[in-house]
Amino acid sequence: MPQPVVAIEQLVHRYESAASERPVLGGVSLVIYPGEIVVLTGPSGCGKTTLLTLVGALRSAQTGSLQVFGKQLVAAAPGALVAIRRRIGYIFQAHNLLSFLSARQNVQMALELHSTEMLAERSAAMLTAVGLADKLAAYPENLSGGQKQRVAIARALVNRPPLVLADEPTASLDSASGRAAVELLRDLAREQGTAVLLVTHDSRIHDIADRLVRMEDGLIVGGGA
Repeated sequence: MPQPVVAIEQLVHRYESAASERPVLGGVSLVIYPGEIVVLTGPSGCGKTTLLTLVGALRSAQTGSLQVFGKQLVAAAPGALVAIRRRIGYIFQAHNLLSFLSARQNVQMALELHSTEMLAERSAAMLTAVGLADKLAAYPENLSGGQKQRVAIARALVNRPPLVLADEPTASLDSASGRAAVELLRDLAREQGTAVLLVTHDSRIHDIADRLVRMEDGLIVGGGA
């Protein structure tokens, strides 16, 4: 059995305010292996996005155990969180493309190579892989919603990360575009052996999952094994 990309055990997280302290995650345990596509479902407010941001080192984990790439993120130093983030690909609902950059330049932003020529080649190759070979110089305002999400997928995968995190990647897309986007993510991730954790309310894409995990009230109630 390969080493897990993500290993979570009894993870607890609370949002604190002056008036209250509300547990958002009440003891979550989950393991994700290389090349595995895990789809995380559940009602709004159950803790899905919070879990995703903790796995992505976008906020500090508080109590329990959260290991990503074998590194413990609970009580981790800020520098350690930055190092983890550099190895993760992120795909968000809103695309988060920079409007003043072309499709190729948006993808290029994710690369940390020294050669400008290499940056351009890798970005163009990834955009070609997602079916946008004719849109390298196009700016976001001239792309459809589905095309923008393909750029976001290319940006997330161009560094061949061992882990991709996707938060509602089909929410702003029509049925056909959403389906095409997640199938593309699935195929490219499997080619690269990338683990994927995808949060969604869209039941139409559940079948892309190797494992379907359901959350309710800050707990995993199905598929967590």
